[in-house]
Amino acid sequence: MTDPIRLPDLSTKKDFAGDEFAPLYTTTVTVDGGAAAHGRASGRARSSDGALDLELRMPAELGGTGEGTNPEQLFAAGIAACFHGVLSLLARQESLDPTAVTVLATVAFGRDPGDGGYLLHVDLVVRWPGVPRETATSLMERADALCPYARMAWRGTPITITLAP
Repeated sequence: MTDPIRLPDLSTKKDFAGDEFAPLYTTTVTVDGGAAAHGRASGRARSSDGALDLELRMPAELGGTGEGTNPEQLFAAGIAACFHGVLSLLARQESLDPTAVTVLATVAFGRDPGDGGYLLHVDLVVRWPGVPRETATSLMERADALCPYARMAWRGTPITITLAP
């Protein structure tokens, strides 16, 4: 018999008033370039704890074989899982059953008309049968304000880039 999955013990309240970022979890993933010396085309992504280990490949739409995972798929999985988790926590606080909730994340990779660089566009679609539209919409708005991936998308995320010694 397996143990039941333990739900996270995280607060959805804005109960932190510190002056600095306070990490609750940190992970490290290393990507190499593989045979083509290009992380997107032939790389491998490995997490420091070994839980993630997969080959990265370009999607066919970008000239690759499409025979592997690409960064956009990983990002879509991350944002959908995070948003689903926050929405589930909020639902439980309102005594609603989140069992039927699904979150579909569509991530589009394209060109930025402003500067010609690359840009991602994210669309989230929540399906929650049996819950009144007004109730679901209200909780989705709250989830948008709490989900760190959603916050990253509309507020930005600080990034530090350094060259290792």
